[in-house]
Amino acid sequence: MCGRYALGVRLAFIRHQLQRQGQQVDEVPDDDDVRETYNFAPGYYGAVYRADTPDQGGYNPAEAYDGGRHAAEHKMPEDEGKAQLTSGGIEDERVKYKLQSMKWGLVPFWTKRSPNYGSLMKTINCRDDSLAENKGMWTSMKKRKRCVVVCQGFYEWLKKGKEKIPHFIRRKDGDLMCFAGLWDCVKYDDSDEKLYTFTIITTSSNAYLSFIHDRMPVILEPGSPEMAAWLDPHRTTWTKELQSMLKPYQGELEAYPVNRDVGKVGNNSPDFIIPINSQENKKNIANFFANTQKKAKAEGPSSQPGKVVNEIEQLEKSLKFKSDLEPESQEISKDKEPMTESAGTKRGHPVDEAADVKPAKIPRTGDTPKSPTKRVASISPVKATIPGRKTRSATSNGSAAGRGKTADAKRAARGSQRITSFFKK
Repeated sequence: MCGRYALGVRLAFIRHQLQRQGQQVDEVPDDDDVRETYNFAPGYYGAVYRADTPDQGGYNPAEAYDGGRHAAEHKMPEDEGKAQLTSGGIEDERVKYKLQSMKWGLVPFWTKRSPNYGSLMKTINCRDDSLAENKGMWTSMKKRKRCVVVCQGFYEWLKKGKEKIPHFIRRKDGDLMCFAGLWDCVKYDDSDEKLYTFTIITTSSNAYLSFIHDRMPVILEPGSPEMAAWLDPHRTTWTKELQSMLKPYQGELEAYPVNRDVGKVGNNSPDFIIPINSQENKKNIANFFANTQKKAKAEGPSSQPGKVVNEIEQLEKSLKFKSDLEPESQEISKDKEPMTESAGTKRGHPVDEAADVKPAKIPRTGDTPKSPTKRVASISPVKATIPGRKTRSATSNGSAAGRGKTADAKRAARGSQRITSFFKK
């Protein structure tokens, strides 16, 4: 089943490609009449290539021939145009071909009212084996209303466990695809407008696509005798020759996984027909990091003046912060240099001033403080000492008179006496 294809090109491009491949195009609709999208779904209006015939199909019922038989009286006037050979090899007047906008999902001409979406989905494809017998809904269309559906390629979903991975299938040479199709024209009872619709004929998959799906569209080669015979409006009888054209494509195809977003009808992006692991695909995570590295190398530090200025400002701020801290640290280090390694050392005084220091007065028990307010203890700043002068011990408040070796010996002698010597005094 072919349920989605790509048509992301304009009608002018389609016309140019068909003419380049030897196909005659005499009429083209407006670009707005055809849905230009990379995610073409059933119900959209697509580009259909066919012979310019009446709505009932065929060139002329009175002059139609069957497999080479032609009306003897039908001759081309000598003063009109040039004669050409049809696919049957009979000289005939020039047949016009056109591109036409048609809705995907065939509605037979006898339909009275518009079908619902479910019914429309049943006629988006036509199996080739259903055309082998002269019965069914396709009988009148296969005889008189054959066409070609133009697109860039089609999508199929590969089932892998519980997952379905979308794949895009296209011609390996990149040319447009031409699907064999049928068309019809209907006018509902409650409307005066004509509605042209089409279906795509499917056949068994070839060896290349069998891993994805067991069915594929019938692909015709532009400019080939098979395509000319398929579109010939004079062939109004279904023959074995026409039936034999409905076969798997023998040319080279290319199939690859694409973006999963194509699975949702309404999404549209050129990335849908690009391989998911291609360098051109924006969704490829490897390409994201590769592009980031390339951009960084291309820009370099010189191409980012704003970034460089910010880095310089941050560096200046850090240097200024360090310079503010340096004087204090130097002061502290200078204070620590003359300090002795004694654990009891608190602050130093000059040797000359040591004798003038008076012991602090001890307040009596009866005295009350003058102010009830409590004094907040503050950390006294470290005063710088003069190098070469002795420091005062924080654990001893001895006077100047009681210093030296003699004084130390006396204190040691008194301290070693017995307690009874105190009461003898």
